Amino acid sequence: MPDPGSGPSGTSVKVHPRDVDAIERAGRDRGPGQGPALDWQSLVDESEIHLALSELTAAMIGLGPLRPAPDGMPDPSIAPPVVAESGDPFTAVRIIDLVARLERGRAIRLEDVAGRLEATYMDWMFPVPVVVDVALQLQANWMVDYRNSAGIVVADGPSGPVLTIEDSSRVDPWIARQAQRTAAECIERLAEFSRRDAPSGG
Repeated sequence: MPDPGSGPSGTSVKVHPRDVDAIERAGRDRGPGQGPALDWQSLVDESEIHLALSELTAAMIGLGPLRPAPDGMPDPSIAPPVVAESGDPFTAVRIIDLVARLERGRAIRLEDVAGRLEATYMDWMFPVPVVVDVALQLQANWMVDYRNSAGIVVADGPSGPVLTIEDSSRVDPWIARQAQRTAAECIERLAEFSRRDAPSGG
């Protein structure tokens, strides 16, 4: 009978005690002319191979040094397309940045603003209604701060909604504050996202 501690090729394996008992019973119980005892290979296939805990831990934790990328591998940092949404600070900060640079004192179509945004941010889509929502929020904020609607005016034009910005020195610092507040909200959103992956103290 083969040694339960070694396989057919002499390779050392660890066999569960119940498999050793099965081998010994088969050798005792078989009668004359009943052929060979249990096939060793079938027992090895069904046995439990025990790995040392240190080997298992080393296999599960951490990565080793990475190999160089194979020739011809593309850059994986391709950004997915983003559709701008109302109420999203990342959308608003981009729109406000462009609004701050628009000509003052004349009506500008918000459809043209959306087109310039899409030309600037190639992986974004800016629907006109979303641009209108940001312009209306700026108009509401201006009214709260200055108690009038002269600084930021959103109106319906013959070819769609238009935006007119007051040509005065008070607009620049005011709109810069709007952009700063919106950028701070973006940073807070990013910080909140990073905290989701942080391990909990409990």
